[in-house]
Amino acid sequence: MQTSAATPTEKFLPFMREVTRYESALRELNLMWRLIESSAKMNCPEEARSILPMMSATREGFQQLETELVHSLVGESIGQVMAELGTSARHVIDIVVRNLYERTADVGFLATDQDLCRFVAGLDTDQGAVLMRLREYRNKYTVYDEIMLLDCKGAVVAQIDETSPVEGTQDALLARTLKSDGFVESFGPTDLRPGKRHALLYSHRMLHPQTREPVGVLCLSFAFADEMQGIFQARSHGQQRQIPLLLDSGHRVIASGDPLWIPVGAQVPVNEAGAPALQVHAGRAYLVQTVAAAGYQGYPGPAGWRGQVMAPVDLAFSGEPSQVLDQLEPGVGHGLLSHARHFCPPLHAIVNAADTIRRVVWNGQVMTGREHQDVVRLKAVLEQIGETGALTNEVFGRSIRELYGTVLMSSMRDGELLTQLLVDLLDRNLYERANDCRWWALAPELRALLADGRPEARTPEGVANVQRILEHINGLYTVYARLMVYDREGRIIASSRPTLDDGRSVVGMHIEQDTLAAVLAMKDTQSYHVAPWQASAFYGGRSTYVYHAAVRAPGDEGAVVGGIGIVFNAEEEFEAMLRGALATKSRTRSFFLGRDGAVLSSADPRVPVGTVLSVPEDMLAVASGRSLSRAIVHEGEYCIVACAASHGYREFKVCDGYREDVLALSVQSFGAQVPGALEAAQRRHATLLSEAGTGEGREMATFFIGDSIFALPAAHVVEALPVAQIARVSAAGLPCCMGTVPLRSNGKVLEYAWVFDVHELLTGRPGTRSAQSQVIVAQDGGTVVGLLVCELHSVVHFAAANIFPAPGLSGLGGAVVTELIKANGGRTLVQCLNVSRLVRLLRGTREPQGPLPEAA
Repeated sequence: MQTSAATPTEKFLPFMREVTRYESALRELNLMWRLIESSAKMNCPEEARSILPMMSATREGFQQLETELVHSLVGESIGQVMAELGTSARHVIDIVVRNLYERTADVGFLATDQDLCRFVAGLDTDQGAVLMRLREYRNKYTVYDEIMLLDCKGAVVAQIDETSPVEGTQDALLARTLKSDGFVESFGPTDLRPGKRHALLYSHRMLHPQTREPVGVLCLSFAFADEMQGIFQARSHGQQRQIPLLLDSGHRVIASGDPLWIPVGAQVPVNEAGAPALQVHAGRAYLVQTVAAAGYQGYPGPAGWRGQVMAPVDLAFSGEPSQVLDQLEPGVGHGLLSHARHFCPPLHAIVNAADTIRRVVWNGQVMTGREHQDVVRLKAVLEQIGETGALTNEVFGRSIRELYGTVLMSSMRDGELLTQLLVDLLDRNLYERANDCRWWALAPELRALLADGRPEARTPEGVANVQRILEHINGLYTVYARLMVYDREGRIIASSRPTLDDGRSVVGMHIEQDTLAAVLAMKDTQSYHVAPWQASAFYGGRSTYVYHAAVRAPGDEGAVVGGIGIVFNAEEEFEAMLRGALATKSRTRSFFLGRDGAVLSSADPRVPVGTVLSVPEDMLAVASGRSLSRAIVHEGEYCIVACAASHGYREFKVCDGYREDVLALSVQSFGAQVPGALEAAQRRHATLLSEAGTGEGREMATFFIGDSIFALPAAHVVEALPVAQIARVSAAGLPCCMGTVPLRSNGKVLEYAWVFDVHELLTGRPGTRSAQSQVIVAQDGGTVVGLLVCELHSVVHFAAANIFPAPGLSGLGGAVVTELIKANGGRTLVQCLNVSRLVRLLRGTREPQGPLPEAA
């Protein structure tokens, strides 16, 4: 085994075919820009003097952006895989630990069962009755593959696995258990489970009912291999790109999701720090995430156990291409991207850099569009700039889209994994509740107390004894608010923690009639009933589940004489599940919901239980065991919303007749909804077809004002500048004036141009400034002005036949829009601004401290 040191882009890039294609395209463009610049310097250095700085800036900016873009694509791809591996590894160990926590309570309670204790102590000799009782337990708690009773010398006095008979044991767990007051957890090979490579046993000493001296040991054998395969298969989703593992303290595999590649017993490299370094095992390179147990309810889990997921690096990045952006509403996609600064700073920086390149390319296309008939060689260079600029915009657009899709897909996948974990934890937890109520209903003390049926026949001692039993159980199983025993009339005669928050006692209260009818109609000891999720008087008026089972008269086929109801502490337990899963997710909220969208539990204090959340219909209807995720606007914010539906565990909710789906919902917020995001997205997708080669025509520089496309003759455009260059200076009340921008030549500021908000000039309402806003510097004779526009579009050649005079328009628009262009075959109408009229209009207003500045 060995670990690679650094993680440079070059190390992972060969495994990312899609990123490699983008890198190749970007390098080709970089070479093209270099060739154009070199050609201009060699063939027409004097004529190209004015554009060489622009070309140099383009090349340098492009080269930097190329490096950053490829680096970010690689980094985000690695981050997505590592995050998914880490989440999956945490799920493996968390589910194992929570499951085993229940085993520690089970063995402690069953070891006090008086029928079993009397048998081990020799006070009773009916082995058949004991075996029947143990099988009853196994039928309800199906996570055990063996239950054994041992005497103090290690002889097996009862076991239920007839296929693997054992006479006795020399295992050291016997002595350890007899000396311990609590449970003993053992994992490894043992003579108690011959033929198995290792077994996970929970043992507890048993005491003499009268002397309270140790008389033997109870052993519960957890069906470890079956349980681990169930955990692994639930997370495979048909993918073979990840191998989930469970490790011991020596980093040896004790359970494998793919034993053909990584067998049980293999020692593997670990990565608890989460660094994206390549790990080599058995000659193959892997990405690895290792997660230690966080513990549950004070139980840390078996010492040193870790959850781990390993992905072969040659398969880790070979998933299907993400279609997430194709499924986004355009406004949501653009609005989310505006918050990239917070959720993916590299993406934000690249988008800004790409906008800068687009502006430089637009400026180059403006130069191309001017008349240079007398300079043939420069004309050829400018045409190459225009063509290469268009290709650059296209490649950057695709590359940024890929990076953006990778970032979103990572969040969506993480949301689905989170919600899948939550419904899995919930089902596994509630499975135990269905088992508990059925098993405790078989307690001889409860059956004896209710056997007569007449209240006067119940002795105070009998009621007090049952009360003590219920309190003892509730002390071991802290997930319950209370445990109640009631008679055939539904009257509660004993309860643990009987006092409600308002001071009343539940003793003497009655079970709901529909619940009582369901309990009295139960046909066998495997039956149980769950009161639907609703406010319960036995839970202080809060909503919860109450699990019920019938208590039968003594005897194998005893008639139903009452029941037991166990009140699940849903508020605390559900919230603990939600908050535990969100330990490292500060921007994510999670909820348990019913199919109607009503909140059963909330990790967000602003959303109380009972609130009905606005969730897409298809998410509320997601199939059992499946999950969905998408980016939407939720409560005024851009969010990744993921939802998963419960699917049951073992026989619970699968084949036992009970079904009540619960949904887990996660909401990861990215920022407030941005006004005008849909319009901005539509602007980005607007196209204008060039009509070059169709005869006489004009080169027009196009841009957006609001949602409409406007144009200026390229011959009147000096350049476009970023909106950030506007300096706010006093305009002495000049309407629509935003300030000034500097006009530079060879890096020196020669003049300043006043900047005017064209949107406000035309509509009377100020335009919306954004990161895409630009200042177009236009020239009329010796006068220049800056025009604030929403976004640049392109420089296009339009045929003269499609340019026609504009009809008389009302307001200032009629004064400055003198021509219209039929573009895209007449489907798009472009408004042409008349620069001369626009300048005269601005001169006609009250001037600030002097005339408009002359052109540089």
